[in-house]
Amino acid sequence: MPELPEVETVRRGLTPMLVGRRLTRVVQRRPDLRFPLPADFETRLHGCRVERIDRRGKFLLMWLDSGAVLISHLGMSGRFKVFDHDPPPLDKHDHVVFETDEGTTVRFHDPRRFGFMDLVAGDALRQHPMLAGLGPEPLGDEFNGDYLLGRLEGRSAPLKATILDQRVVAGMGNIYACESLYRAGLSPTREAATIIGRRAERLAGVIKAVFEEAIAAGGSTLRDHRRPSGELGYFQHRFAVYGRAGQPCPECDCHLQRTGGIRRVVQSGRSTFYCAKRQR
Repeated sequence: MPELPEVETVRRGLTPMLVGRRLTRVVQRRPDLRFPLPADFETRLHGCRVERIDRRGKFLLMWLDSGAVLISHLGMSGRFKVFDHDPPPLDKHDHVVFETDEGTTVRFHDPRRFGFMDLVAGDALRQHPMLAGLGPEPLGDEFNGDYLLGRLEGRSAPLKATILDQRVVAGMGNIYACESLYRAGLSPTREAATIIGRRAERLAGVIKAVFEEAIAAGGSTLRDHRRPSGELGYFQHRFAVYGRAGQPCPECDCHLQRTGGIRRVVQSGRSTFYCAKRQR
């Protein structure tokens, strides 16, 4: 599933193509994605001017001059495709089409249909069930060592499971949890409550740095993620541990015959990759 860096990359790709432009045509090619599309979806979007596009965790928020906000989630395989002029024939998985007054076409493509879209009044956005419980934005000033210390305090759950909780780190996913814990030198299996003092400060800083570096690289493309331009992300070429089970740790002298190199364990049904020597 696309995580914060992939969604932020999509937001940045859509902004110059849609912000300030009016939606002259909206077509829904099926009644639902993961959930049914809102009633009168096409009518409510037609003629609206896009004022800005924000991101909240893994959600895209398109603010319209009507006062409504279009919430989009990419799910497992969703992506936006942008065409300046003369778009190619529709693909069977192009489920929603937006056309603007400057001739741009944007298509939401989602083969697995785990993504969703919803329309909500701007003043009710914070109460939306998908957004109401999210933690602060990891790239913002509110996310720091003191905040993280407070959220980890008293938690006996494994550290990785805790930072995957969207109420703790909005936008975090499996890839960046593994990479962040590796860089911070913290074991994914240790109790969350043991992260105190400098450890909490270090982890908060590392999470920010990993996200920022991944955004600059266009996110990670393992299967479906592409930028709206069609370009792939390339942060996957910088993975230290994710998907590298049995390989040597890139920043320590792991002896493969003795340690087995990078380890893979399953936590809460998800693969976790880490270096047992470096991460304590």
